[in-house]
Amino acid sequence: MTDTQHEFDQATLSGYLDGELTQGDEQRVRLHLEHCAECRSVIDELHKLREATMNTDFEVPEDTQWDETPQGAISRLLQNSGWLIAGSWVVGIVAYLVWQMATDAESIQFEALIGVAFLLAFALIILSALVDRLKTRKNDPYRKVQK
Repeated sequence: MTDTQHEFDQATLSGYLDGELTQGDEQRVRLHLEHCAECRSVIDELHKLREATMNTDFEVPEDTQWDETPQGAISRLLQNSGWLIAGSWVVGIVAYLVWQMATDAESIQFEALIGVAFLLAFALIILSALVDRLKTRKNDPYRKVQK
C-alpha cells in the first residue's frame, strides 16, 4: 500500500482496528474500506497479527531470574566489598569526629569540618533519593506487579 494512492496509512488503520480513532476518523476509514480491497487486506493482516499476539502464551521466568542482585561471584564480591569500604569509612569519620570533639572541644580542626560537610552531603543525597522514592511510590504503575 502506498500513501499516495490511499488516504490512510498503516498506523491509522491500526488505530481503527484497535478502536483508538475519533468517531469522525473511524467513519472515514470505514467508508474507505468499503471501496478499497488493498486497505481491507492490510486490516486483515493487522487483525491476524493482533490475534496472534493476544493468543501468545507468556512463560513466566523462575524467581531466581527476577533477582536484581549480581549473579556472579566476582560481581557479588565487588559489590559487597564496596559497601563494606563505604560503611567502614562513614563509621571511621564519625568515630574520628566524636574523638576529636571529646579531646579538644575548643578547636575544631579543618578535617572535622570536611568530615561533617561530607557526611551532611551524603545524608542529603540519601534523603533526596528517599523523598523521590516516596513521592513516586503512590503513582508507580509497577508497584503491584508480582514476580
